[in-house]
Amino acid sequence: MSISAKELAKLLNLSEAAVSMALNNKPGVSTKTRQLVLEMAEKHGYDFTRISWKNNVTGSILFVIFRKHGAVVKDSPFFSELFEGIENGCKKSNYKYTISYINESEDLESQLEHIIYSDYAGIILLGTEMQMEDLKPFLKINIPMVLLDVYFDLIKHDCILINNMQGAFLATDYLISRTNCQPGYLHSAYSIHNFESRSDGFYKAIRKHGMSTSKSIVHKLTPSIDGAYADMLELLKQKEEIAPCYFADNDLIAIGAMKAFQKMGYKIPEDVAIVGFDNLPMTSYIEPSLTTIHVPKQYMGEMAASRLIEIIHAKNFVPIKLEVSTSLIKRRSI
Repeated sequence: MSISAKELAKLLNLSEAAVSMALNNKPGVSTKTRQLVLEMAEKHGYDFTRISWKNNVTGSILFVIFRKHGAVVKDSPFFSELFEGIENGCKKSNYKYTISYINESEDLESQLEHIIYSDYAGIILLGTEMQMEDLKPFLKINIPMVLLDVYFDLIKHDCILINNMQGAFLATDYLISRTNCQPGYLHSAYSIHNFESRSDGFYKAIRKHGMSTSKSIVHKLTPSIDGAYADMLELLKQKEEIAPCYFADNDLIAIGAMKAFQKMGYKIPEDVAIVGFDNLPMTSYIEPSLTTIHVPKQYMGEMAASRLIEIIHAKNFVPIKLEVSTSLIKRRSI
C-alpha cells in the first residue's frame, strides 16, 4: 500500500506544505530536504503518478485580492486593467492564471489554507487595502510572492506600486499654479496605505509654494462616487467652510464631490476647481471632464507577473521596490 503525502510528512516530522513543495518540485524547501522527501517517498511506495501531470505545464499563478474596506471593487476599471496586465504577463511565459478573493472579515486562516497546500508556482497579492498587520498571515506562505499596489518596509518580497507621492505632487502643484489659491484636500475616510503617500505629495506641493499646510481645508469622504457625494452634500448643507480648489485622493472621490457641488449650485471650475487621481475612463466624459493623474495600470500588472515568474526561476533572489511613474492629464475641471 502506497504512502500518502500527509503520512510522509508525519514520518519525516515535516510540515505538509514542505512535503508538497518537495514532491511538486516547487521552491521553498532546501535541496537537502527535497532529496530526503523524494528518497523516502520512493522507499515507501508513494504514487508519483498523482503529480506527474504537473511536469507537463509551466505552472499556475494565483492572483489574490485582499478586501477590507470595500475600496477594491471587482468591476472597477482600475482593477480590471491590473487584471488584464497580469493575464498578459502570464500568457507571455505560458503560465496559467487564477483569481482568489480573500476577505478580512472572514476566517483568514481557513481562506489561506487552500493556498498553503496548493500547487501554485507563485502569488501576486493585491494589497491596496492592506496595513502591515493584514499582511503578516500571508508572510507564512512559503511560495514566491509579489505585492502589488502597496509597499511595506522590512519585508523580503518584491513590491510594485504607483509613485503616489510624485502623482499627488504633480496634481497639487498644477492646481496651485492654475488657481493661485490654497488648495483643500478631499481625503479618503478609509485608511489606505497608498493615500498616505498621496497626502505627503499634496503637502509637499503646498510647502513648495510657500503656503502653510495647516491652512488647507480637509474633508474626509468615503472613497466611492455615491459615498463621496453623500458625504460632501452633507458638509455643504451644514455650511462647512469650502476651499476654492481641491486635490482628491482618487477619481471616485473627486467625481462624487463634483456632483455634490453641482447639486448645491456651484460651478466647476469657476467656483471650485478639482483634480483627481487614477485617470479612470469616466473622467474623460463627465461634465466637466476631470483633470487627473494617469496611472499605467496594465503595465503595473504585467510587471508584477513578469517579476514573479523571474523570481520563481531565479537561483538567487534580492527583493526590489518598483515605483511606476505617473503623468498629469489636463482637462476642464481646473
